[in-house]
Order: sequence, then structure tokens, then C-alpha cells
Amino acid sequence: MTFPETDRERAWTAVVGVAVLALVGGSLLFPDTVYGDFVWHYFWGPVVADANGAQCAVWNGGAVQHVYSSTACATATEPVAYPGYTLVSEVGYAVTLLVSLVGVTFLLDHLEVGEDLRLLYALFPFVLLGGALRVVEDANDAAAAAPGVEQFLNFPVNTLIISPVIYFVMFVITLAALVACVFLARRTTVVEDYYRPLAGAGTALLVATVGFLVYLSATTEYVSLLPQFTVLTLLFATVITAAVWYYVRRSLPDVASGTEFAGAVVLWAHAVDGVANVIGLDWAAELGLPRDLVPKHPVNAAVVDITQNVLPASVIQYTGDAWPFLLLKIAAALFVLWLFNAELREEAPRYFTLMLVAVVAVGLGPGSRDMLRATFGI
Repeated sequence: MTFPETDRERAWTAVVGVAVLALVGGSLLFPDTVYGDFVWHYFWGPVVADANGAQCAVWNGGAVQHVYSSTACATATEPVAYPGYTLVSEVGYAVTLLVSLVGVTFLLDHLEVGEDLRLLYALFPFVLLGGALRVVEDANDAAAAAPGVEQFLNFPVNTLIISPVIYFVMFVITLAALVACVFLARRTTVVEDYYRPLAGAGTALLVATVGFLVYLSATTEYVSLLPQFTVLTLLFATVITAAVWYYVRRSLPDVASGTEFAGAVVLWAHAVDGVANVIGLDWAAELGLPRDLVPKHPVNAAVVDITQNVLPASVIQYTGDAWPFLLLKIAAALFVLWLFNAELREEAPRYFTLMLVAVVAVGLGPGSRDMLRATFGI
């Protein structure tokens, strides 16, 4: 099937092509500067270190050394890549996400789908699936750290569920499911629309993934089952969302004017992220884990550091130091919802829907991962 290309699509293709050519060409011409100091240092190196269970990975003119000692990492010659995110990588992922959403909007225009918010609800299970797959990777790391146990996913297969590679994997899975369900709805009489089979496909994959984690908790010692983390996270996130959304609808109607109930879904997604961080970082030990979790993102870590520097230890011992992150998530979600007004929804309904999906994913993706990795003790 071919589609006529518009001027906007040609411009988008040109911009993306130039960016890819600059990265590939620069990596070939200046491998140490462009690839080693930038691409590898901030993007691929953290994946390699994470996938091999190393404290860090060191780039040395094309040769990569996996280092398993934090002391050796601190004295290694740059570039040194650590598992997880940096501010540079998070900005890069954000830019890539925005550019990708424009391209997906063009595809949805051609398919003539995504013009209403039912697509958001249909894709909701896929957002949770991404977080659950990241917990499978956490379980894989836990297996490697357990004495006498081998990983069930080895390098390089395990890189498929490590950030940022998992973003592309989830994009392919979701896009394939969407196209298949659209075809099923339009070319057969099996279903009336594509929303229900799409949601069903995502739910089936999510149940299978969480079921695998439950299986590991029942058959291994490196994964446990602590359902109180999921129960408390969902309970507090729902109560907070209900209270805040009630206030918004009554006192700040402009914030909810463009999104209707979908706005509550966005708010809930970010409340889950905030609550999961508060519970995991401050109260995990009290709820059954050997120790509290550590922040996975620079923003989380920065909030914790600022709170520790501002509040005295005598206060933090009762309140914890992660609670400002919850307030930040709620405020950020409300600000974004205020931007998503009715006028934007009317002018660009498909882009409006996709952006809402992305905002939900930014909150619920890491939030569900933090919730589930605490739930399964990893």
C-alpha cells in the first residue's frame, strides 16, 4: 500500500535524514569524538553496562571494558558509561520522542485512525507492558547477581528490554498491533472497530509478562512477591487523582477543558509514578524489602538531593525525602493538561491524541516499573 507524500512529510523525512546522516557520518569520520564521547557515552554505553551487569563500561578507542568495581569506575579514563539515564540522554530521548510522534501522526493520517481519545484507552495496556518488560530485565539482572544462577536472557538479547532499545521494541510491537487490528476491523467482519482488539492484544501481552514474573517469584529465590507495593501504589494514586481532579473540575475548568476524562487518566499515570517513587525510595524497607530502592532517573535523584539539603534530618526521618517528587509530578501533569486545550484538540486531533499517549507513557512507564520491581522484590 502506498500513500501520497505531503510537503510536511517530505520536510520531516529530510530533517530526520540529515540528523541520521550527521550521526552516522560523524561516527565514521570521528569515531572517538562523535561516537565514543557522545553516542556511546550517553546512549549505547549505559545499555552495554546494564546488559552485562557491570558497574560501568569504559570506552578505549573502540575497545569496551566492563568494570565491576565502583572504585575502578571512579578512576577510569573518560568516557565512562554507567547504567541508567543522564540529563543528556533524557533530553535526547525527549527530542527523539517528539520527532517520532510527528512521523506517527503522518501514518495515522494515512490510516485515518486516532482522531478520538479511544485510541488512548486502547493503548493503555501497552504502556503498562513497557514497564513490566523493564522489570523482566531487572529480574534478569537479579538472576545474574544470585549465586549459582545464570541469566535467562544473555547479552545481546537482553538489550531489547533495556532503555532506550526497549522504546523502539515497544514502538514496533504497538505499531504492528495497531496496523493488524485496523486491517482486521476494515477487511473482515470479525470485529466492528479496532479499539477493542488492540486493547485486548496489549492486555494479553501484559498478563503474560506479569504472569512470567509471578512464575519467577514462585520458583526462584531471587524474585519474591510483595503485593502490598502494588496495592498501596494504586490505592494512593487513585485517591490523590480523585481529589485533585475533583478540585480541578470545580476550580480550574480550563485545565480539564480539552481532555475530559482522559485528563484524569494522565493525572493518574503521573500520580502512580510519584507514589511509586515515594513508597519505593522512602518506605520499601518498612514494607518488606531488605532496603529502600534507589532513584533510577536524574530528576528523581536531584529531588532527593535537594530535599536532603533543605530539610533537617530530624524531619526527613518522619517524612522521607522523595515526597516532593510526587508534588512535582502532579504539578507537571496539570500544566501539560492546561496546554492541551479544546482548540488544540479541534485543530490537530490525531497529534493531540498521540501527545496524550506520550504524556501517559512518560508517567506510567517508569511508574509501573518502579511499582512492579518493588512488588517482585527486585
